[in-house]
Amino acid sequence: MAEQEERLLMLIDDEPAQSRLVTALAAREGWRTVVANDAETAIATLGTRQGMQLSAIILDQWVPGDAACDLIAELKQRRPALPILMLTTSASPLLAVEAMRAGATDYLIKPVAPERLMRALRAATRVEAPRNELQPLTEKMPAVLDFDGMIGTDPVFRIALARAAKAARAHSHVLIEGESGTGKEMLLRAIHATSPRARGPFRLVNVAGVPVNSIESALFGHEKGAFAGAFESQMGALQHCDTGTLILDEIDRLSADQQARLAATLKDGIVRPIGATHGFRIDTRLLSASNRLLSELAAKGQFDQDLLAAISSTRITLPPLRERAGDIPALARHFLARIGDEPGLRHLSLADSALHLLCAFDWPGNVRQLQAVLFRAAVFCDAEMLTASDFPQLSELIGEQAEGSHHVQEAVGVMLYTEDGNLRPLEEIEADVIRLAIGHYRGRMTEVARRLGIGRSTLYRKLSDLGIDNAA
Repeated sequence: MAEQEERLLMLIDDEPAQSRLVTALAAREGWRTVVANDAETAIATLGTRQGMQLSAIILDQWVPGDAACDLIAELKQRRPALPILMLTTSASPLLAVEAMRAGATDYLIKPVAPERLMRALRAATRVEAPRNELQPLTEKMPAVLDFDGMIGTDPVFRIALARAAKAARAHSHVLIEGESGTGKEMLLRAIHATSPRARGPFRLVNVAGVPVNSIESALFGHEKGAFAGAFESQMGALQHCDTGTLILDEIDRLSADQQARLAATLKDGIVRPIGATHGFRIDTRLLSASNRLLSELAAKGQFDQDLLAAISSTRITLPPLRERAGDIPALARHFLARIGDEPGLRHLSLADSALHLLCAFDWPGNVRQLQAVLFRAAVFCDAEMLTASDFPQLSELIGEQAEGSHHVQEAVGVMLYTEDGNLRPLEEIEADVIRLAIGHYRGRMTEVARRLGIGRSTLYRKLSDLGIDNAA
């Protein structure tokens, strides 16, 4: 209990309904909430005995953007170590950037899923060394809705994309499995956007983000009076998406009864709202995602076998980023290009020292985490290039692992910059390119010359001039 008493949250909000909701959600994990109705009350509270016990602040952005950022800066100046989360209805990347620069730890878009709020609070108040640059801040950036946005040359990854592109042309259900952050939702959206149903009804439901007592109604709908609080009928997502597509993220979070009911609905094509004596025939394509392997869960009796068979006409597994580390440089540059297009930000290049760090990390949060790290670094970078010094938390996590790592050298390829950020001499770069080509084509000099676009005699002359042993 002593630990829970220390978990005191200040909510700055003047909406009673919103305050009750956040207070109830925070209480689930032992947080006690004190509510401040305005900026003056919030600042005054910081100086009280209760204010000195605060572990976090949530600011509901009910004032114009500049004023909200001014308040964040004021709070941060008075209590620099106190995490501040902004809750807002605005999806503006510019507001996100300004809030972060003012000192916000995270930026949550309403309506925020309960688990998203809890995850943000847990991350912001973690006891160990701060990992602020690993916060999921890029939810503000628009999603790419085609396969061109899926960057990578890893063979396993390309096979997964090819299967997804083929599935997009069909009407059968699709299941994508893979660790959190590997791009499952993005790939499912691309499948829908390039499918014959692209112009049909569409909805995405994250099962983990819907309250347990509401998910069944959200999927199947309900009739008026079906249960306490059902004051009017509601159409469920399955019926809403008739002739279109429904994406179910984290489908493994459905209860056993809900899994069985969904399996029956997919089998006979009829959805029955809660409390209804009749059903509605539907033609809804289901695209599902799971962070866990459903076959393993089904073998343990933790996932419905009939539902697994129904949703996995096409089954795709996305590899984690650590298994396709060679894609990190291309992904990093792609994300920086997209980040540079956002309001309030600019295009930045990436120094080799930064690439060393990015390629050395094992990325437990996968591609999503890489994008979040780059987003935060770009927000606070004052130079034209991101270097290792722009990723202090990442350096701390990795330690000396990046130095001399063969894995890093292989992933980065040819170094273009020196440690001080200046370009290396052209002669050195050219020598590295030739060495790389010789190794890549296993000493087949005719192929090396052809791929480099030069004649064999020119290649051998360069080997001599640059002092390169072609057997190296």
